[in-house]
Amino acid sequence: MISFDFEYYKPATVSEAIALFQELENQGKQPRYYAGGTEILTLGRLNLFVTHAVIDIKKIPEFQKAEANEHWMIFGAGVTLTELEEKNLFPLLSKSASEVADHTARNKITLGGNICGHIFYREAVLPLLLADSQLAVAGPGGINLYSIHDLFHRRLQLEKGEVLVQMFVETKYADLPYMSIKERQQWDTGYPLVTIAALKTEENIRVAFSGVCSFPFRSAEIEEVLNRKDTPLEARIQTALEYIPAPILNDGEGSDQYRKFVIKNLLFDIFKELGGT
Repeated sequence: MISFDFEYYKPATVSEAIALFQELENQGKQPRYYAGGTEILTLGRLNLFVTHAVIDIKKIPEFQKAEANEHWMIFGAGVTLTELEEKNLFPLLSKSASEVADHTARNKITLGGNICGHIFYREAVLPLLLADSQLAVAGPGGINLYSIHDLFHRRLQLEKGEVLVQMFVETKYADLPYMSIKERQQWDTGYPLVTIAALKTEENIRVAFSGVCSFPFRSAEIEEVLNRKDTPLEARIQTALEYIPAPILNDGEGSDQYRKFVIKNLLFDIFKELGGT
């Protein structure tokens, strides 16, 4: 049970939601945008999160869009992970989304909520990093478009009052060879030990990681090392581990040494399967 009272608002447009946030913030109500609501409820019950005003943005049309045209796949931040899997516009994103939590939870968890969440796995961001996605972010100055690489640094760097509206992925990425492997220590729907997503382009194999550090990431240095075909694959993987951007997690899911062992094996399987040897 949540131990605090809050007001509930349901704006009809993006601009109305932004204006409402500013008004409630000025009133000291610590407003929060609400889409699936899974983290608000979970963290609220643990007294790790407090708000006195919730702004429900899920049904605003821009947040619900999931479609493709000749050039772009467009994903609204309010689309659930189940909807992503069912529409399957971007197979790598669908695969990554299908392995988050269990089916009941995926019916509630939204793409934007997973990317912007506090739980550090956030696997749904991995395909977006690999596909050099564009992000539409709304704020007091209107809606602006950013490269994901300019805005995602360990987490999505949004200013107070800003909200992620849509993600754009070039359609060419939908047909590229890919892999997404989630290794768990315990059961099929338990927290992941390590997740690695990979996408093969004409130039190289791109890889992104979750569960390795306390944030998801894609590393240009790691990809450069892994794609040196004049070096044996095992040596490339060993060298690539030196470029992991933060300490490897060491927690109840698995030790840092065990995670390192898993990473090596997953990378070996990925590069063998995708022809990166």
